[in-house]
Amino acid sequence: MTYTVGLLHPGSMGSAIGAQLRARNHTVLWCPDGRSDTTRRRAEHAGLEPATLSELVSRSDVLVSLCPPAAAEAVAEQVTALGTVGEGTIYVEANAVAPPRVQHIADRLVPVPVIDAAVVGSPPGGGKIPTIYLSGPGRQAEQVAELLAGTDVRTRVLGDSIGQASALKLAYSSYQKVSRVLAAVAYGAAESYGVADELLVIAAKRTRSYLLETDYIPKSAARAWRWGPELEDAAVLLADVGLPDSLMHAAAATLARWDNKKDDLLDIADALQALRGEQDLHDPS
Repeated sequence: MTYTVGLLHPGSMGSAIGAQLRARNHTVLWCPDGRSDTTRRRAEHAGLEPATLSELVSRSDVLVSLCPPAAAEAVAEQVTALGTVGEGTIYVEANAVAPPRVQHIADRLVPVPVIDAAVVGSPPGGGKIPTIYLSGPGRQAEQVAELLAGTDVRTRVLGDSIGQASALKLAYSSYQKVSRVLAAVAYGAAESYGVADELLVIAAKRTRSYLLETDYIPKSAARAWRWGPELEDAAVLLADVGLPDSLMHAAAATLARWDNKKDDLLDIADALQALRGEQDLHDPS
């Protein structure tokens, strides 16, 4: 079965996904109004069909919103204002936005079914195979997965709840992107003192992501009382060489939530409960 897909404000990711859909004989629409020459060339190269926004919305079986996160709600508002969404059309909210914002968009688009989607990975093509995680009404989520079958985009349905896909995306990207920023400031600090090469030697000894080591969370809690002051000194180092120190202060403030757990035997649930600032359920006080 072939579909007509409307890509709302496609960038590099949207155009690449559009090209994958075109290769499977789906019709892919986009609206060139107000778009840059770079975007136009990208859309033409991908084989996307130009249309007015009203035509795009009325003709599409699936509407895919892939835009800068700050514009996600405005794009949904544009679609709602037109009032031309066809019966049975699915709206795929594929931007990196917080679950409450996805729910707000879903509420504004009623009765149009909304699928919460999260893209993890680089644009498809050239051997790159991203995954789109989907959550929302089961039948529509499976339809979106069917739409992408046979392309270089993998899909995984997480469940029926709006917000699951977005939560997964932001949980991962918060670690990934902040890690990149930390790497930059750490390297910058070492480079300022002529020890950058030695820093890389140390780093090369570790190949496993900290994100996989959930069993270390209670150990982090137990060490928080001494890690916090160490990070405050790291902030001094960064400020001394002209680098931002706010991440170190924020990390130290986060560790402070575990300050009173120095001698406690915690499991992961206990450590996370303390990190959230919740009272210990086992504490009679």
